[in-house]
Amino acid sequence: MEQTNAAAGKAGGAATLVASALSNQLGAASGSLAFPVMGPVGVVAVRQLVAAAVLLPVVRPRLRELSWHQWWPVLLLSVSFGTMNLGLYASIQRIGLGLAVTLEFLGPLAVALAGSRGKGSALCALAAAVGVVAITGPEASTDLPGISLGLIAACSWAAYILLNRIVGQRIQGIQGTAAATGVSATLFLPVAVVVFLTQPIDGFAVLCAVGAGIMASVLPYVADLIALRRVPANLFGVLMSINPVFAAVIGALILRQELAPAQWAGIVLIVGANAGVLLLGRVKR
Repeated sequence: MEQTNAAAGKAGGAATLVASALSNQLGAASGSLAFPVMGPVGVVAVRQLVAAAVLLPVVRPRLRELSWHQWWPVLLLSVSFGTMNLGLYASIQRIGLGLAVTLEFLGPLAVALAGSRGKGSALCALAAAVGVVAITGPEASTDLPGISLGLIAACSWAAYILLNRIVGQRIQGIQGTAAATGVSATLFLPVAVVVFLTQPIDGFAVLCAVGAGIMASVLPYVADLIALRRVPANLFGVLMSINPVFAAVIGALILRQELAPAQWAGIVLIVGANAGVLLLGRVKR
């Protein structure tokens, strides 16, 4: 009975992560429409403010009751929120989407490999990595700042996975996530003020940024926290490879960007790797 419940919990967690990835990529597509007006930094600032504006009134975290044992992962999580998105967007501006996304995926890949308990899981993680490279088609670059920003995003994503798991274990419900978004929004508030005062902002750009805040921040943050209570961090790391798949499919369907055979092969690899790691986890139980 316990094994059945555990398997059902893991399956539910995996499904939650897939929904989170889809929402995240839809939000990224929405936010990209606002880049020409407010830039990546402005979009990230609005995303964090929207996340806090939604989560804080709904969740009402009891901040004064949190101990330092609970506060320190919340504070670090709030930093990882911002550096993960800022690092990726700034890297994309310098070295392009493909290489930036590939570098960022090194974060969850490292978590997946570090937590692998067998050759099968490690092979699934590496297969997912090959799939990401096939989809994104990274090109070589000598732009060291851009590469460094991509690696910062990778480290931030790895930290996000581990810290989110700790927060979920130490704080009831989604109070920890709400508190982290509140701290992150406070840090980004001056950025948003500068952007809105120095650049002409139109309603469509704001609407796109707000949509990104809901779909790429609020929903994924909550979904990831819930999922990490049901699945181990290494499985989470492999499942995150589904993000480039959704990005490629959304680009093909919405932006009419045709997929090359290598990209289709990458999608098959990633889907196979995700299915494999789920089946391996089920067999071990």
